[in-house]
Amino acid sequence: AALKHILGDPVLEEMLFAVASCCESVIACRVSPIQKALLLKMVRKYVSPTPTTLAIGDGANDVGMIQEAHIGIGISGLEGQQAVNASDFSIAQFRYLESLLLIHGRWNFMRMSKTVLFFFYKNAALIGTLMVFSSHCMHSGTPLYDPWVISVFNFVGGSIPIICMGVFDRDLPRD
Repeated sequence: AALKHILGDPVLEEMLFAVASCCESVIACRVSPIQKALLLKMVRKYVSPTPTTLAIGDGANDVGMIQEAHIGIGISGLEGQQAVNASDFSIAQFRYLESLLLIHGRWNFMRMSKTVLFFFYKNAALIGTLMVFSSHCMHSGTPLYDPWVISVFNFVGGSIPIICMGVFDRDLPRD
């Protein structure tokens, strides 16, 4: 009932955020779905730089909070599938959250970093050869590669290594 009076008033919101930011964690229980979303919006508003927010919910009352967060995790359970349908990721039980965040999250971060670097170097090699060839041809516009060679290079050289890395690359074991 107290949040109903605090949320919406900028001065009281800032005071609540000042108290909440001194805590290690904040748990809001017995609040309405709209108040959960407003609390999340308040965090995004008052924290600088803007943080990446994560919301975890297991029922229909958590849908607003999950949709307001940058990343939403729905837990399927007895309360239905509404949170799962509104979320970015879905897990069957709360105990799988640790492995989703710490193991799969790290693996995905490392894979994405390597993928960006791979595409950068692949395109740098392709354009580098074109620039060297262009200078030898007096910048006449003579093509070094046929268009189909570039297409095959981008398809085969861009997709097969990425698929292999996605399937086999794990920088640390699960344990």
